[in-house]
Amino acid sequence: MAVSFLNALWIIPILGVLIFVHELGHFVMARRAGVRVEEFGFGLPPRIWGTKRGDTIYSINLLPIGGFVRVLGEDGKSNAVDSMQSKTAGQRAKFLAAGSAMNLLTAIVLLAVLIGGQGKSSDNVYVVDVANDSPAQQAGWQSGDRFVEISGETIHDANDVSRLTADNAGKPTTVVLDRAGEAVSTTITPRTDPPAGQGRTGITLSSAPVATLRVEDVPEDSVAATMGLQAGDEIIATNGQPVTDYLAYALFLRDNQGETVDLLVMRNGAEVTLTGTLPTDLPLDREPLGADLTQHLVFERVGILQLPMETARTFASTLQQMGSGLMSLVRGDTSLADVAGPIGMGQLTSEVISRSATPLWVTLTNLTIILSLNLAILNLLPLPALDGGRLLFVLIEVLRGGKRVSPEKEGVVHFVGLMILLTAMFLIAFVDINRIFSGASFLE
Repeated sequence: MAVSFLNALWIIPILGVLIFVHELGHFVMARRAGVRVEEFGFGLPPRIWGTKRGDTIYSINLLPIGGFVRVLGEDGKSNAVDSMQSKTAGQRAKFLAAGSAMNLLTAIVLLAVLIGGQGKSSDNVYVVDVANDSPAQQAGWQSGDRFVEISGETIHDANDVSRLTADNAGKPTTVVLDRAGEAVSTTITPRTDPPAGQGRTGITLSSAPVATLRVEDVPEDSVAATMGLQAGDEIIATNGQPVTDYLAYALFLRDNQGETVDLLVMRNGAEVTLTGTLPTDLPLDREPLGADLTQHLVFERVGILQLPMETARTFASTLQQMGSGLMSLVRGDTSLADVAGPIGMGQLTSEVISRSATPLWVTLTNLTIILSLNLAILNLLPLPALDGGRLLFVLIEVLRGGKRVSPEKEGVVHFVGLMILLTAMFLIAFVDINRIFSGASFLE
């Protein structure tokens, strides 16, 4: 997929603002602790302008990506009363954690703005495959079933399904499914010790946001053309059942291969029924009929009183997904090709913008939220040279009853960590560049 250079450039102001906000957190907390801030810079050196007010140089630098805070004693060479080294472990810990705290706060504020201005979208969660001899098979679950409730709790996303099945492991649990428009109540006992790769219920599940589906293009030699689909059609129903998201459409086609089916579409303001027999070898990794579809998400307005709760729920769900992704990386389930540096982020930004059916401000706000959370979490990892690595030394100091690791030894650890970090960034940049030139995509 071609990368739009102009769209990719959006990553520069996004990262610039997020890193600047991160450093602003350090700046504010240093001031609150009485630490002398020697320089607070916008952008990265070389410096193009600066002014000194009090003990602090406020500078604008050439590279417009983020900013930096330089405080007295950060390098361990000063024990003056207004140096970082003279402060308590608690004050230094607050200083180190303040950057990530600001990024978390930024994500929460942007989420509230996004939900308040746009409304909330909801996901439909489906059973995709059912393993033989599994609790799901015994309960009569089928491919295409949509989760409605588990133990009386409404299902909003796939995390709800995973959480509730884990909470109810070993206990008979009522699960309400939607099957072809009818509510089906089932009872299942999630396994406490499931076989590898099957999960507690023995299903593969997937989710899709509630959306309308519009046909953008129909290749002449595609199954979609044979069925009679045309550009501009909006897919309304399959065999009389409403299509409320992409998976409802795709799973229906997959589960009815070789059958004669009806597609109801809206064409030029009128409903049109298309009838055709599906092939028996529909692809499973892309749009089954070969058409080019776009999803137009459906949003529900959120009242001002419900906004804080909805923001908190979305924030917690997003953090949980990111935590799962991080654990996948730690376990080695995620390859280096799926990790992105600034160059890869530019490519990802370009691809997301080009494919998104939402307004540009919504797409950019979503990207900023995700990157802000990433920046917060990554900086808190207990790795040398990162804020989390420095916090680890503060924790060691506390555990040793206030006895500090010598600044020289700590400096060596952070220097080695910095070299490893720079090497990793170089390797990731090489992967990012190779991905672009090879035509590979993050979204395919």
